[in-house]
Amino acid sequence: MANRKTLIAIVGPTAVGKTTMAISLAQYFKTAIISADSRQFYREMSIGTAKPDPAELAAAPHYFIDSHSITQDYSAGDFEREALLKLDELFQLHDVVIMVGGSGLFVRALCEGLDDLPKAGDEVRERLNHELAVLGLEVLKDRLKSIDPAYFETADIDNPQRVVRALEVFEATGKPMSFYHKKDVEKRPFDILTIGLNMDRARLYERINLRVDLMMANGLLDEVKNLLPFKTKPALLTVGYAELFDYLDGKQSLVEATEKIKQNSRRYAKRQITWFKKYGNTHWFQSQETAAIIDFIQKELTGEHS
Repeated sequence: MANRKTLIAIVGPTAVGKTTMAISLAQYFKTAIISADSRQFYREMSIGTAKPDPAELAAAPHYFIDSHSITQDYSAGDFEREALLKLDELFQLHDVVIMVGGSGLFVRALCEGLDDLPKAGDEVRERLNHELAVLGLEVLKDRLKSIDPAYFETADIDNPQRVVRALEVFEATGKPMSFYHKKDVEKRPFDILTIGLNMDRARLYERINLRVDLMMANGLLDEVKNLLPFKTKPALLTVGYAELFDYLDGKQSLVEATEKIKQNSRRYAKRQITWFKKYGNTHWFQSQETAAIIDFIQKELTGEHS
């Protein structure tokens, strides 16, 4: 690794402390951070996405935070193209750049490239979206679980768009989404070192619950109300937003919606851990082991581990 540029990817579940670790590493290596969080791109979504606060943003240069508006459609493929261009620039200045994120699809887009997924006809998508509206997400999730248990285990299955897309691919091709996740990795012109952060499950769940309470106290409901005109956008069909839209639609009480956010966040964290444990060559540490992580990275960069 010694002679090449290196992207250090900090991954792991929600609320584990990825932002803090990324800033510590960016300061140590005097470098910049690229966010690979699928929702922090959007300026209008701050509280519900646990975006770095102004002090954290000032502590190191950050890219792909507040870079887009919710009025724009922004896909993992768009991110791949733009982030590779930004990395070209940053590697002119730095030997190491930090990437941080818990969105497996966006991490994979930048590190490996995306699968060329087949497109189903409009009528298939419209029918599946109609079924979603009439039958509900749980029915579609059960169908996905039966046809593609491998994808079901690791995907963000509380995101209706992901579920509909996976069913769409199956109906178009007769092959499950997981079949298309096995193509050759695109070789990048830089090395990638992936660090996974984890912690005791009970402590992580405590942190998630506390974070949700803080989000509510900090005005998450008002943020969601301001986003009502965009509630069908993919980024808003996600944990922390979907539950409060249901509250505003009269489908549940505010207390129920808040508990649902906590429950769905815990479930999402569990799936993130599963996904990243299967993903690539991830080196796992406890989230407070900053010194051990820096030592490990230094040895990798200098070739001492090889």
